[in-house]
Amino acid sequence: MANRWSARSLLELARSFQSSQPVLAAAELGVFEVLADSAASATELAERLKTDARATECLLNALAAMELLEKREDTFTLSPDTVPLVAGSDETSILPMLKHQANCAHRWDRLVEVVRSGQPAVDSPPTPRSEPELRAFIEAMHVVGREMADGIVAALEPQRFHRALDVGGGSGSYTAALLRAAPTLRATLFDLPPVIEMARQRLERLALLERVDLVAGDFYLDPLPPGQDLVLLSAIVHQNSPEENRRLYRKCLASLEPGGTIVVRDIVMDDAHTAPPGGTLFAINMLVVTEGGGTYSFAEMRRDLEAAGFGDVELLQQGQWMDSLVTARRP
Repeated sequence: MANRWSARSLLELARSFQSSQPVLAAAELGVFEVLADSAASATELAERLKTDARATECLLNALAAMELLEKREDTFTLSPDTVPLVAGSDETSILPMLKHQANCAHRWDRLVEVVRSGQPAVDSPPTPRSEPELRAFIEAMHVVGREMADGIVAALEPQRFHRALDVGGGSGSYTAALLRAAPTLRATLFDLPPVIEMARQRLERLALLERVDLVAGDFYLDPLPPGQDLVLLSAIVHQNSPEENRRLYRKCLASLEPGGTIVVRDIVMDDAHTAPPGGTLFAINMLVVTEGGGTYSFAEMRRDLEAAGFGDVELLQQGQWMDSLVTARRP
């Protein structure tokens, strides 16, 4: 069998950050947003962004070479393919996720320090996100959720349920998908107060607000709304240690009626924690940004769900990313 790596391919991998960094820098600086309004020269863009003109031109030239921008004489514009990705509507643009990845990249720069110390590249205890940072994060999560939510919800057969609780539901991507798929369902979205207002705006635009109870709270500190027959934990357990997850599972158990179902959507690793490959990299992301988070195998999730009092734990769907589904039932 041929070797997986050659000297050339390994060096190309080591240099791959050189392709991503200009894109992330442009997103963080606001390059795409300015050029979405109008074409500009490097000097004009530098004046608007309050950046160095020479350095700005260097960045723009690289983006033009990557065909993210077009350059005519001294003027730069968004390329036609880039426009919908960074200047599209709330339901098409991926710019929030680019900005989120830029924030992640700053922390990954400290990976050597994190591996040496075992401590994340964040304040301890973590500093709460500012409201702009929180909004940026929630919008980035919506970029992911809007692509996956309908498929995930279809796998749950939501017509079986009457009351669904979306824990840490963000701006409502999965709540909306549940309500679209099950016309008789009523949902509760539980999240932090600023996020609840974001959810209110999005669900109102989708004409779904009348079927949703919006409850503000912190799932680490507060009890969850009771009376549910479905609880969705969507992309949450990876940010927690096993002990934190057990505490959260117990809160979910208390919010469910007997016979109710919990659904955990997340990455599910194999027992060796080497597959799926994307999960190993996401585990590093959690290592860098959380005190005890990580990616978990089905056996580990089952252990913690059963320790919290759940039964009938099943792997409903195995995916390659954060599209795996684990279900369990309150006895």
